[in-house]
Amino acid sequence: METRTLPRWVPLVGGVLGSTTCGLLLYAWSVFIKPLSAEFGWTRAEIAMAFGICALVFGLTTFLAGKMSDRYGPRVVVLVGSVILGIGFVLSGYVHSKTQLYLTYGLISGFGGGLVYLPPIATAPKWWPDRRALATGFAVVGLGLGSFIMAPLATAIITAPGLGWRFVFIYVGIAMGIMGILSAFCLSVPPAGWKPARWNPPAPPASAPAGSLRDYTFGETIRTRQFWLLYVAYFCGCFAGLMVIGHIAGHGRDAGLEAMQAAAAVSTLAIFNAATRILIGAIADRVGTKASFVGIFVLQVAAMALLFPAGSSAMWLGVVAALIGWNYGAMFTLFPATCLQYYGPTAQGSNYGLLFTSFGLAGFAGPFVGGLLKDQTGTYSAPFFIGAAVVVVSVLITALIKPPPRREVA
Repeated sequence: METRTLPRWVPLVGGVLGSTTCGLLLYAWSVFIKPLSAEFGWTRAEIAMAFGICALVFGLTTFLAGKMSDRYGPRVVVLVGSVILGIGFVLSGYVHSKTQLYLTYGLISGFGGGLVYLPPIATAPKWWPDRRALATGFAVVGLGLGSFIMAPLATAIITAPGLGWRFVFIYVGIAMGIMGILSAFCLSVPPAGWKPARWNPPAPPASAPAGSLRDYTFGETIRTRQFWLLYVAYFCGCFAGLMVIGHIAGHGRDAGLEAMQAAAAVSTLAIFNAATRILIGAIADRVGTKASFVGIFVLQVAAMALLFPAGSSAMWLGVVAALIGWNYGAMFTLFPATCLQYYGPTAQGSNYGLLFTSFGLAGFAGPFVGGLLKDQTGTYSAPFFIGAAVVVVSVLITALIKPPPRREVA
């Protein structure tokens, strides 16, 4: 395990760099729909499958990354993942078949991205026990920043004379590898017993059992009902959000918008996706994660219902995209913060690593279901309304769930 050698804000920088790398990987995929379809004649479902595989592998890999980070420290895990991610993304610029794309972008890049993403989220809050939700927000803010950068950048490269979609993968893949490596060297874990100057842990509530309380182990965590309720709520929220991210640019183009107008909707979603990750952390530190959860999920149901009719107007598509981005991004601060609150920091890498696999399953199902229904019905109406219905499940779970009792030291 690493020892502390840098100020405690440095792991936040590592989190921003690492999550921005992952944002470049995942959150602007919809800009590739038109060029890939034009060159190869692939259907929306076939193109969405590449994104679905990447998101699935990405999400499932975070469990492995969390276990490895708990055991070996975050630096080595992120370093290895960055190299794998960069290689896979660059190779995607040379594909000539769906199978090759599924292998390079889906499997290789998704695996590398999963190794990069989780360790900073598990590490940063350990340096900020006084502002855990806010620190988590900084560690994941780059997912939104990455998509904000990627959507217009990729569109500009795709439409530039003499370039095209292949150059996006090659150039951006090199940049992603470098950013991930820089992220790795910003990460370290605090020494045992470390706490910020002039800060003391809050006293246990009066209702707590006598004696010292301890954190849940990973084995104890997965035997609680609350963990799996959070898992379902996370899946449902990600299902809708990733469906939109995988198809919003294609929806705008189908509704008559120009390429840059559709890309602007992706960037707008990304801006709010990024902003909420920090702001919702500050809000949650004040009002609690439960109230924050219910609020963002209720808004998401409404936004999903409005998305289809908004597609023909660049302005209204941007407004709805902003709302969806805000609600979607908030989850990636609130869920790790809630996991930390419920089960403690000791096994946070493993606990949140397993919880985040719900993202992978949703990332596979959401975009593919959206593409399949679009191919079958000819419009995005059914996918987006189904997405709204799925998020209702998240509303109910987060409104009713209660934290598990903390464990007492024997």
